[in-house]
Amino acid sequence: MLVDSHCHLDFPDFAAELPEVVARAKSAGVGVCVSIGTKLSRFAEVAAVAERFPDVYCTVGSHPHEAEQEPLADAVPVLELARCAKVVGIGETGLDYYYEHSPRGLQAANFHVHITAARELRLPLIVHTRDAEDDTIDILRKEMEKGAFTGLIHCFTGTQRLADAALELGLYISASGIATFKKSEPLREVLKSVPLDRLLVETDAPYLAPTPFRGKRNEPAFVVHTAAMLAELRGVSAAAIADATTDNFFRLFTRAARPA
Repeated sequence: MLVDSHCHLDFPDFAAELPEVVARAKSAGVGVCVSIGTKLSRFAEVAAVAERFPDVYCTVGSHPHEAEQEPLADAVPVLELARCAKVVGIGETGLDYYYEHSPRGLQAANFHVHITAARELRLPLIVHTRDAEDDTIDILRKEMEKGAFTGLIHCFTGTQRLADAALELGLYISASGIATFKKSEPLREVLKSVPLDRLLVETDAPYLAPTPFRGKRNEPAFVVHTAAMLAELRGVSAAAIADATTDNFFRLFTRAARPA
């Protein structure tokens, strides 16, 4: 079994055929999906998808793009929404200096608030970081000094330095379809260095479809292609990657239940 640890099943891209998308994932061997929250104002829609399917879970969070529209003075709004039984993590949150849809200061403030919520609830933090490695590492290190928390760098596209810092802090690293792209050789070298017991897989669907579906709408079933690339990269079997990444997921996401 594989787990798609990061997708967006509440997005309009899936509205017309959501049951079929979930069924195709099951048929491909993807036993669990996590639909990730990106706006607190849309959490009801995210939760509704998770509640509709027994092996779909969700998270609560406000993407760094939304920091200006959803500034957080404290963790109370996140903590209240996280009471939902299908919530298994906090985020996605973090820093995005590539698009900078929100001011950097507001992104950082919201990042700190999400970490506070993750620490208090003992739920994993889903970190988004793009073109912001120095500040991401700095915030994670300073927050870890305040008290331990768990989490992962999702859709990892960073440098060896970011990977090493995340691993040093006890975080996990999640590979997406980007790692299958022809020009992603430097990324694959970093992923090759990640210990097998700290690695997850994801789609970030509907975005970033892996080779051979690049340019098309992504969906959870396609995570098998990212897993297959990791198996080849590391010289192990597809079953070994599936077993390791799935065990890692359930070790990190302790609220999620393995399918019967």
